[in-house]
Amino acid sequence: MSLVIGVDSSTQSTKVEFRDVDSGELVAAGRASHPDTGVAPISETHPEEWLKALDSALYQAGFTNHDKNVAAISVAGQQHGLVAIDGDNNIVRKAKLWNDTESAPDASWCIQQRDAKWWADRVGSVPVASFTVAKLAWLKRVEPKNWARVARVCLPHDYLSWQLRGARANEIVTDRGDASGTGYWSPKSGQYDNEILQVIDAKRDWSGALPRVAAPLEKTGTWQNAVVACGTGDNMAGALGIGLQPGDVAISLGTSGTVYCVSASPTFDASASVAGFADATGAFLPLVCTLNATKVFDSFANFLNCSLHELGDLALASECGSRDLVLLPYLDGERTPNLPDARATLVGLSASHTRSDVARAAIEGVVCGLLDGLSAINDCAVDTSGRIFLLGGGAQSSAVCQIVADLTGEQVNVLNEPEIVALGAARQAAAALTGNWPQWTASSRVAAHPVASDDQKTTTRQRFAAVRKKSFGV
Repeated sequence: MSLVIGVDSSTQSTKVEFRDVDSGELVAAGRASHPDTGVAPISETHPEEWLKALDSALYQAGFTNHDKNVAAISVAGQQHGLVAIDGDNNIVRKAKLWNDTESAPDASWCIQQRDAKWWADRVGSVPVASFTVAKLAWLKRVEPKNWARVARVCLPHDYLSWQLRGARANEIVTDRGDASGTGYWSPKSGQYDNEILQVIDAKRDWSGALPRVAAPLEKTGTWQNAVVACGTGDNMAGALGIGLQPGDVAISLGTSGTVYCVSASPTFDASASVAGFADATGAFLPLVCTLNATKVFDSFANFLNCSLHELGDLALASECGSRDLVLLPYLDGERTPNLPDARATLVGLSASHTRSDVARAAIEGVVCGLLDGLSAINDCAVDTSGRIFLLGGGAQSSAVCQIVADLTGEQVNVLNEPEIVALGAARQAAAALTGNWPQWTASSRVAAHPVASDDQKTTTRQRFAAVRKKSFGV
C-alpha cells in the first residue's frame, strides 16, 4: 500500500493523517499540541515548536524514518503568520501569528499610504492586523534591529515544508493559496506586488526575500524519499478536503471563524470584509474571517458554570432571537468587522432573561457575525446558493448546527471526517505524486433543518446588525 501524509499545523496543534493514495482510506493519525501562544493582543510561537509537534504527531501515528510506504507529504498551515529568517537561515524572532493584533496600527498605516480601494484592486484584500504585510510593517517600526537582520520572510507552512526538504534545499517555496493571504501577492496577476513591498521598505532589495510560488501540483523536493508538495493555507486545504464546488459554502467554527466559497474569478472588496484569496487549485477562495468563534462558547460555558454540551442544551431551550438578547462576541477585539480594540457587549439583558437566553445569544452572536460575512461574499457577485457545510469544533454541537440552519433557512451538512484540513493536505500530496487530483473527499451528512420562521430569522439578523451599528458604527 502506497501512503500519503497530510499535515495540519494549526494555531493550537499539529495533526497528521496517513492515507492510502488510491482510496483515501485513513490508515493512521497523530496529534501533538503547541505551546500556549500568549494573551491578546500578543500571539507568538517559535517555529521550532511546530517542528517538534510535527515529529511528535508522526511518532504517535507510528511513522518510522525511511518508511518506504510513504510516497508523498503536504503541509497545510495557519495563514498569515510572519516567519523572519536571517542570512544564516536562523530564526530572527518568534513568529507573529494570524491572531496577534499588535500590528493593528500598522494595518491602518498601510491604508493611509494608499487607500482601501487601491489595496483591494492590487491584491484583492485590504490590510488588517492579521495579514503578513501589516506584521512586516510592525517589525520594521517596533524592532528595527531585528528588521535589519531579516534576509527572508515566509509563512508557517512554507517554513515547515522547507525544513522537510532538508538543509540543502536553500529555496523556500510557497503556494498561491497561502501567498494570497500575505497582502503583497496578487491573485489577479499571480505575482508579488513590488509597489506594495516598496511601501513597507523602499530601501530593501526584495528580490530574494520572498518564497517562490509553486504551481498547484508541483513536486517541490523530497523528504525521506517521499515527494514534498507545495502545501497551502489551512482554509485552502479545508476546501480541498470537502471537495468544495462552486456555490457551496463552508462555515468553520474553531479558534477563529471563517466562511468561504470557491469562485472562478478573483474578488475585490474595498470595505475590507472579504479577503480575495486564491485557492490551492488555480481558482479563487473569497473568505471572511472572525477572531471570535468557539472560544466564545468556552467563555460563556464558564460564565454559566456548565459544560459545552449543557450550553447547547440551554441554547435550544430558548427561542430564535434569544428573546431580544444580543451578544456582540468581540472578546479579544475583532478582525471582521475590523475592531481590534473592541470587547464583547451583551445588549438587552433584563430580569426576565434566563440562562438559556444567554446561552442562545452567545451562539447566535458568533453565527450572525459569520453570516454577515457570507452576505458580504454574496455582495461580491459570488454564487452562495449551494450546500452549506459546517466545519470545526463548533460542528460537533447539535445546537450550533441548528442555530446555523435557523439563521440561514437552509439545511446544514457536517462532514464525517474530524480533520478536514489534514485530509485536504493529503489530497494535495496525492495530486503532486500522481499529477491528478484524487476523487476521494470527505463524506457528509445532514445535521440540521431550519425550524425557525422566516420572520424570526430576519429579525434576529437585523437586530444583531442594528446593535453592532449602534455600538461600533459599522
